Amino acid sequence: MRLPALRAFERYLPILDWGKRYNRDTFTNDIVAAVIVTIMLIPQSLAYALLAGLPAEMGLYASILPLVAYAIFGTSRALAVGPVAVVSLMTAAAVGNLALQGTPEYAAAAIILAFLSGLVLLVMGFFRLGFLANFLSHPVIAGFITASGIIIATSQLKHILGIPASGHNLLELVHSILAHLAEVNFWTLAIGVPTTAFLFWVRKGLKPRLIAAGIPPKLSDILAKAGPVAAVVVTTLVTWALGLNDRGVAIVGDIPKGLPPLTIPKFDMEIWTSLIGSAVLISIIGFVESVSVAQTLAAKKRQRIVPDQELIGLGASNIAASISGGYPVTGGFSRSVVNYDAGADTPAAGAFTAVGIALATLALTPLIFFLPKATLAATIIVAVLSLVDFSILRTTWTYNKADFAAVAATILLTLGFGVELGVSSGVLISILLYLYRTSRPHIAEVGLVPGTEHFRNIERHKVETSPEILTIRVDENLYFANARYLEDYLYDRVVGDKQLKHVILMCSAVNDIDTSALESLEAIDHRLTDMGLKLHLSEVKGPVMDRLSRTHFLHELSGRVFLTQYGAVRELTPAKQKRA
Repeated sequence: MRLPALRAFERYLPILDWGKRYNRDTFTNDIVAAVIVTIMLIPQSLAYALLAGLPAEMGLYASILPLVAYAIFGTSRALAVGPVAVVSLMTAAAVGNLALQGTPEYAAAAIILAFLSGLVLLVMGFFRLGFLANFLSHPVIAGFITASGIIIATSQLKHILGIPASGHNLLELVHSILAHLAEVNFWTLAIGVPTTAFLFWVRKGLKPRLIAAGIPPKLSDILAKAGPVAAVVVTTLVTWALGLNDRGVAIVGDIPKGLPPLTIPKFDMEIWTSLIGSAVLISIIGFVESVSVAQTLAAKKRQRIVPDQELIGLGASNIAASISGGYPVTGGFSRSVVNYDAGADTPAAGAFTAVGIALATLALTPLIFFLPKATLAATIIVAVLSLVDFSILRTTWTYNKADFAAVAATILLTLGFGVELGVSSGVLISILLYLYRTSRPHIAEVGLVPGTEHFRNIERHKVETSPEILTIRVDENLYFANARYLEDYLYDRVVGDKQLKHVILMCSAVNDIDTSALESLEAIDHRLTDMGLKLHLSEVKGPVMDRLSRTHFLHELSGRVFLTQYGAVRELTPAKQKRA
């Protein structure tokens, strides 16, 4: 029997659990997966740092210690943590308000942002606040990611065209690009356009060609995933050989050689106060994206993840990024899928990937001095356009107009005003629409289906009713926003009905009754009593009944509480009507 202290350690340190079963086979699988993900992650990390407006090496730094931290504290066997497109864009938007790109203050603010994001995630994890992410509905997330993908792709066109351009939203970016269109550098264009086309083809067309050529599917998949590396190698060699950097082609340039430096986030209350709101948004968006990927991949192997522990794992990863010269990170979709497909068995695959990235910072950085920024921009464009999905608009329009309104508003506001306002507005709109929907709940008058004990809506089914009994079913929890609506509905229904003697509130769909709703029920009971009617409840759920039992409501109720609706109707139906 395990000691309580050991169970507590295993809860917060999942490595103690899976580490006990680690063997040679899992080591081999993890090493193979790590090699493949490392090959993919090097150009991605450089590209996403560029997107965040940071030095390229910070992308590599954000892919070393965070992976080790997640391997210790995370619960997913396949999630690969590191810089991702949406979080990089949000970092640029948050930090860009405080400092100019390329300045030491800009990089320092990004490090502080990673530290704050880590703190937010850790607090949420320790206090089990993962449920807060539920306020980001799937349609809002889908709309936000689609709009962000468009903004990200547009923001990278300046590197493909070789022109200066800036802006935090689509309108600003398009206006800036058009204003500088006459300054296009055709050497840069000659690098950027073919590279983008090649990467699109690699993503969709290379694997089938390789399989048709007789190469095994798994090896074909690995070679296809290595497409961006091939683009990096070829364009770097071409730029070096032709001296294109002297002809206006922007290159990565000198990247410091060596392991990530130890960095201590600067404590500046003004900067911390300015970034805390962005840190909360980045934390929640990153957590939702990460846990969605982790749960999907875990389900394929009948494994499970612990969302609240995932918060701790991601929090530790961001703290690790902040003390090693990185910026905010989260679990990435594409690299996690590659990690899974490559056969990763445990989070140790991430730690081995970190070793691979560390070796790259020691040995490979001089080799990418001539890497064109256009190549990195092409890598970003191809990656983020796969996230753009307008089908969510069609789906929500068909299924739920309120969700469509939330998605459309999120997309338009993100495109028009930037990522932070877009996602914040999407959350607010979702909450307001939820309050509106639940403030006007579906209420049905029900009757008995002949020959059964089931009660259904009188407008949808042929049912039996009694003129002396009115049964109302409320298909929603009763709380402050809809309590008055129920009062008005009942009063309108019973006024003028001279035969009516009993009103039964069928509570089969009610999971909660708050204090405001309880006061409304008391008011309803008093009003009905003044009219000579009795109020009854039926099918009240256990937790709801427990709370009602702690009040005086049940003692003062004019009617009774019945276990079943059928029992209530049978008891209250007049004897003469039963005989008939």
